[in-house]
Amino acid sequence: MDIALFSPSSLFAADGDSSDGETTETSQSFVERNHQFPGIELQIREFGFHQLNANLLWPGSFAFADWLMQHRHLIQRRRCLEIGSGTGALAIFLKKEFNLDITTSDYNDQEIEDNIVHNCIANKIIPSLPHIKHTWGDEFPISEPDWDLIIASDILLYVKQYPNLIKSLTFLLKTYKPTNVVSPAECKLNGADTELPHPVFLMSWRRRIGKDDESLFFTGCEEAGLEVKHLGNRVYCIKLRESNL
Repeated sequence: MDIALFSPSSLFAADGDSSDGETTETSQSFVERNHQFPGIELQIREFGFHQLNANLLWPGSFAFADWLMQHRHLIQRRRCLEIGSGTGALAIFLKKEFNLDITTSDYNDQEIEDNIVHNCIANKIIPSLPHIKHTWGDEFPISEPDWDLIIASDILLYVKQYPNLIKSLTFLLKTYKPTNVVSPAECKLNGADTELPHPVFLMSWRRRIGKDDESLFFTGCEEAGLEVKHLGNRVYCIKLRESNL
């Protein structure tokens, strides 16, 4: 995730961490841990401390992985960008489990990118996943993005960053240039009438903050011309409002 976070090691056991693996400290800077994702165990190196919020896995990553396993038809054949990738664990899972065409992205910080590369190699993803450095609110480094699926988990911790996040998200949705359009019939939610549009932002949010603070993000999305829909299990679908297409 983007933006600063103090992360003492005591947080590793809190917040519903679903890691069942062994914890080994490799240095003062990193901790290597095994994390259980649906059907697969990943070895992920996390920062023992990092000034940016890219240091460990939050509960939303595991909850989102479970949800995506149940709705895997929604993301197959998609071209995906994960924002706030942090350690890269969720993207690595999706690449290994679905062979998803996925790019990671996080704050403009070389240590974050290097750690994602390390985790890709540790989990036998070679070459490593493509990565884009981008600080929310800054000019996006690609002028015509072609990702039809943008995903994220647990990125709403810092209320002051909501305007920057919404600015970047709106850009990605509004300037999307399709390269591989999937038939709507292939994008049904469990066979229902609801379709997953192109492009779309899917977000899982498990880190609890005050409801008033949390609602500021969704209100900000609506004010920016985005439409928010709760899909259940604290997974949200955000797309351009029809009038803005």
